[in-house]
Amino acid sequence: MREVSVQRLKDGDVLAKEIYSSNGKILLGKGVVLKSQFINRLRQLDIHGIYIEDDLTSDIIIEDVISDQHRFNAMSAIEKSCKTIQTGKNQEINIKEAVSNIVQDILFQKEIMISLMDMRNIDNRVYAHSVNVCVLSCVLGKGLGLPVDKLNDLAQGALLHDVGIVNLPSEILNKRGPLTNDEKELYQNHTTEGYDIVRKKAQTSIIIAHMAYQHHEWTNGNGYPRKLKGASIHPLAEIVAVADFYDCLIHGSPGIPRVLPHVACEILMANAGVRFRHELIHIFLQYIAAYPTGYTVKLNNGETGVIVGQNKGLPTRPIVRVFDGKVNLSQVKVTEYNLVHERTLFIDYIIE
Repeated sequence: MREVSVQRLKDGDVLAKEIYSSNGKILLGKGVVLKSQFINRLRQLDIHGIYIEDDLTSDIIIEDVISDQHRFNAMSAIEKSCKTIQTGKNQEINIKEAVSNIVQDILFQKEIMISLMDMRNIDNRVYAHSVNVCVLSCVLGKGLGLPVDKLNDLAQGALLHDVGIVNLPSEILNKRGPLTNDEKELYQNHTTEGYDIVRKKAQTSIIIAHMAYQHHEWTNGNGYPRKLKGASIHPLAEIVAVADFYDCLIHGSPGIPRVLPHVACEILMANAGVRFRHELIHIFLQYIAAYPTGYTVKLNNGETGVIVGQNKGLPTRPIVRVFDGKVNLSQVKVTEYNLVHERTLFIDYIIE
């Protein structure tokens, strides 16, 4: 399989991974032959890219670091929690089982490399972001050697980190350009709102509430809402901050335009020592594929290829499969370059 921008889809492309709604129902199933009406619907849902089947990349299987069922359960749990908050029901939020499953999935993985693209849509964007921040936070927490009890606290705080945005108007939540000063002030209040909500409604310790409160604080003291600095920021909130920022970069967020994964990695490195502690960025990037498997790239020698594998610890030097573009597949010449060994080859850019 390989990743293709929704804008480049054409009639006859075959879907390689299911696309789900926010409630876990399949919108389009694996193996569906895409027609114009399906493609138009995907564009309406603001889905950026999907995976399609391809004879030249049929052996590429891109797995999530957690099971589909556990991802859906977590998404359902955060959606239910947000709707409880929106309706004003006097009901406690309980997400412990959902996050425990995520933690166990990640602990079970021996080798982790985040490469799978999250196919979120306009209907489930907020919930998908919360779940992905939870997953990314747990991966970083595992890399830092946190014990299981701390990972469970981290997972709860990460899943609930953005509950303060539930009552924000959709025009702010879906805005990708710069926010006005009034919009920015309204948006930044979500940290305080989230702290109050989690403290009052969640069956958790106060530490979980502080992750909602502090995930926009910067290590240099220029964050919000309290301009905390360095060691004044809770260590678990620092982890959530890294995961949140990365996910906002690759999917877009209020005031943050979407960028490609390798650009997001560069931005993270540029913010080491500014927004985040150097150690956190150094460890986090060991688990992130700057050029995700399944993406199509152009090399500096002019050849076009698909990323088919990763080299852990060297996120910008993946394995690339190139082919000469002949129509007759039996005559296609296929070559693979492991960029760790090809010292003069570099990726020029990702072809979206």
